[in-house]
Amino acid sequence: MQRKPRGQGFRGRRKASGCYEARCKAATREGTRQQIVDCFSQQEALIQQLQEQHYQQYMAQVYAQQAAVQGASPAANGDGGDQQHNHEEEGDLPQCHAAPTRGREGDANHDDPDNSDSEASDEPGDDLPSNPAIAPASMWTRKDMVDFKSAIRKEGSDGVIKVGHGETVTVRVPTHEEGTCLFWEFCTDHYDIGFGVYFEWTIAESNQVSVHISESSDDEGEEELAATAAGKGGDVESGSPAKEKAVDPNKPQVDEIIPVYRRDCHEEVYAGSHVYPGQGVYLLKFDNSYSLWRSKTLYYRVYYSK
Repeated sequence: MQRKPRGQGFRGRRKASGCYEARCKAATREGTRQQIVDCFSQQEALIQQLQEQHYQQYMAQVYAQQAAVQGASPAANGDGGDQQHNHEEEGDLPQCHAAPTRGREGDANHDDPDNSDSEASDEPGDDLPSNPAIAPASMWTRKDMVDFKSAIRKEGSDGVIKVGHGETVTVRVPTHEEGTCLFWEFCTDHYDIGFGVYFEWTIAESNQVSVHISESSDDEGEEELAATAAGKGGDVESGSPAKEKAVDPNKPQVDEIIPVYRRDCHEEVYAGSHVYPGQGVYLLKFDNSYSLWRSKTLYYRVYYSK
């Protein structure tokens, strides 16, 4: 009887096992690929479904908003309602504004020229002359902060002001009879400060420049008056609208030339100019009301040119 060599049976079993594993791997790989393809197909279908749902929700919101706007506007206004809507949108732009009384009367009387004379005669304040339009101001910056601060200190202590936390400094600069344009320059130490320019239609008793320091609550009257005249208003940082209040007819009208915004005047010198719109007083606002803890050292200079 012939014996089989040792190891032949083992090698046969090993070969059979290898073939079986190869077939299993191939079948498993094919099944895995099919699952992945099915998974991707399901994902694509789900994504398309979600996109379609989101689009439908978005369009529903748009239609609802349009319906709300159309329902809020009175139907009797017709085209005049569209003109008023455009006028309000233009009022939100950062532009200089003329006297609002003249502008609103012009819009109201434009649609019906036949009744303009009769309607104007019925208004009690129409005989008063309206203020002229205000031109936009020019602003620029310089890098010579060290030289500027040194020059201001040499000119005297009037050009250096400490603005406490929560305070607003208003520099009142009357127009000069020999001048035609106002110039200003300013910077601060270490921290920024809010700055804006307004024009008060009043006749000053003298040409003397004066400085008024107030808490933020004490200074709301002038800013709200300017915000009412300009059709907008808000705080220095967030731009939230100011509360509407009735305009006091006994106070002079104030127009906004440059809105109050925080300026990086601790990094460079801010300068600007504005052509006189008429006789009155410029109000240069340095607003530190947003700062709860820090005081600001302000260096400034104002002058006029012919």
